[in-house]
Amino acid sequence: MPKAKITALGCYTPPRLLTNQDLEKLVDTNDQWIMERVGIRERHIADPGVATSDMAVEAARCALAHRGIEASELNTIIVCTVTPDMFFPSTACLVQNALGARGAWGFDLVAACCGFVYGLTTAAQLVAAGTQRKVLVIGSDTMSRIIDYTDRSTCVLFGDGAGAMLLEPAGEADDGAGFIDFLGEVDGSGGDYLKMPAGGSRMPASSETVEKRLHYVKQDGAQVFKYAVRKMYEVCRELIARNGFSVDEVSIMIPHQANKRIITATADRLGIPLERVLINIDRYGNTTAGTIPLATRDAIQQGRLKKGDLVLFTAVGAGYTAGASLWRWAF
Repeated sequence: MPKAKITALGCYTPPRLLTNQDLEKLVDTNDQWIMERVGIRERHIADPGVATSDMAVEAARCALAHRGIEASELNTIIVCTVTPDMFFPSTACLVQNALGARGAWGFDLVAACCGFVYGLTTAAQLVAAGTQRKVLVIGSDTMSRIIDYTDRSTCVLFGDGAGAMLLEPAGEADDGAGFIDFLGEVDGSGGDYLKMPAGGSRMPASSETVEKRLHYVKQDGAQVFKYAVRKMYEVCRELIARNGFSVDEVSIMIPHQANKRIITATADRLGIPLERVLINIDRYGNTTAGTIPLATRDAIQQGRLKKGDLVLFTAVGAGYTAGASLWRWAF
């Protein structure tokens, strides 16, 4: 069975910024409060008319250009998102059409902030099965469309952005580069602590749901924080150990960017020094499925992720969802 490797990366963030100073004009908050609690200074916000599929297409085009291939060579497109353009057709269909990826199939994957980690694992299994040779995984979320900018507890957290990675079979010349292992977990008992209540079959849209602002993200921050720190640590510790590695062998940990305190607490419990942890939440906020590819791009640009490095991706999100994956970096 072939091992999957990551061969290309592309990202996109909309140019418009929403700073902490801008938020001070909307809700009772300030830069110091936001920086101390979550570590965010600014977020990218999509302009009106720009949807999740638009950002996904831009990130995909960057990844294809990085690899030097045409969209028609793609076999599969997986779009990880909780903010699709619409319920149906899937965002993957919209992206396939916009790219001109004739002959590709695809689907949306909904796992909130764990979406990209789960998408990478799914793609790796498709490549390992030998049936797919070029699988594009895209994480794209326009969180600003489902955020209540009168709710201080959530509006300071989220931004918009997208990233894409291309997966292909590794060969003998790759010297062990590629996918190593994955550990995932869901705990639906925590679903009430982070959700968008209305808009689905349980609570269809109505004048009442709109009036009660139920089409926005609702979060119990304390509960989510406690679960995220504990579970991110647990899945990373188990995944590293069961593959015979020590924490010292992890070249870099690239975690989901939800809250700087969650990241630093997890790294501290694992015993990974912060110089081997990528943190860029200050410039993007929480872009949900987009955070890990955006952070990976920054790690490469900063010279902190290089060919042959052992990289640990990890995330915790609504659901609850949790996951981590280990890769030997291929470029």
